[in-house]
Amino acid sequence: MVVGAGQAGLSAAYHLRRRGFAPHRADTDGGFVVLDAGTTPGGAWAHRAPSLRMATVHGFHDLPDFELPAPDPGAPAREVVPGYFTAYEAKHALPVVRPVHVRAVRPESDRPDSRLLVETDTGTWSTRALINATGTWTRPFVPHYPGHFGGRQLHYAEYRGPEEFAGKRVLVVGGGASAVQVLSEVAAVGETVWVTRTPPVYHEGPFTPEYGRAVVARVEERVRQGLPVRSVVSVTGLGPSVAYRRAEELGALRRRPMFDRLTEHGVAWGEEELAVDAIVWATGFRPEVGHLAPLGLRSPGGGIALTGTRATADPRVHLVGYGPSASTVGANRAGRAAVNDLVALLGSPAGEAAVPAQRS
Repeated sequence: MVVGAGQAGLSAAYHLRRRGFAPHRADTDGGFVVLDAGTTPGGAWAHRAPSLRMATVHGFHDLPDFELPAPDPGAPAREVVPGYFTAYEAKHALPVVRPVHVRAVRPESDRPDSRLLVETDTGTWSTRALINATGTWTRPFVPHYPGHFGGRQLHYAEYRGPEEFAGKRVLVVGGGASAVQVLSEVAAVGETVWVTRTPPVYHEGPFTPEYGRAVVARVEERVRQGLPVRSVVSVTGLGPSVAYRRAEELGALRRRPMFDRLTEHGVAWGEEELAVDAIVWATGFRPEVGHLAPLGLRSPGGGIALTGTRATADPRVHLVGYGPSASTVGANRAGRAAVNDLVALLGSPAGEAAVPAQRS
């Protein structure tokens, strides 16, 4: 079973089919299935701001065996990518069932080779193995700071474009690509102030394959140790993207250190107070893995330790789109790696008995 139909989930589903696993059908009890919480294809892309255009997307890699047709650079990413995912599901006849919200995954018994029970809002499924691809979009993170701000506050997940901020002063919090996107748009219609907890990391040279591998290796080491994950993007550094160049031209990249507290009208550094009309928290996301809690996968370090994509504590469970694979290119590779590992665990598929997922 695959949980989640974003980039990582679709990649895993493709490789399951490619290795000979039969797709689940409503009139049978076997096969593999993809459960997706969304009402339509697209994963997190369906919820991105309308102002995010394909020209300003921070990197996108095709799914395996189906190229994204060259899009209009000015087309909204929230339309282009979900349309691509829709076509991909159809092309490869992937058995996606939606909308299904997974509430908990627990072992059927204490035996290490027992099946897993996947409890959802539409019933319980049983599976021999699970590929979790639930991403992070549904868990936006806003750090706590003392004080109270009486104006408009929103996380990047709620950001829909610069229109509502015309003529206003907006504080943008965060040092990643999302913050730069907001700065590049809002600074064109209003005044922006950029604050980050630590100085932004800039990457001057090209994003070569060697550099990418080094970045992924740093994230992988944290995951291997069972530490809370850092996103790949957080360690790649800010590069010369379209949004970055636009923000730079608008003079919006003059960063200030993090404030001490919120105030009724803005924020303050010691005795200095700055009044703002709104705060946009571009402070990232956390992995959506709460439904895996009954499996006891968390390590003393606070994260889920992985060996490759496999949960170190339970070989039946793989996490893709998590930690080092939380990027479009990483998700593709992780989907393939997870399926290869499951073939080694379960054996080659044999008709409808392979990776079965059936409602009970």
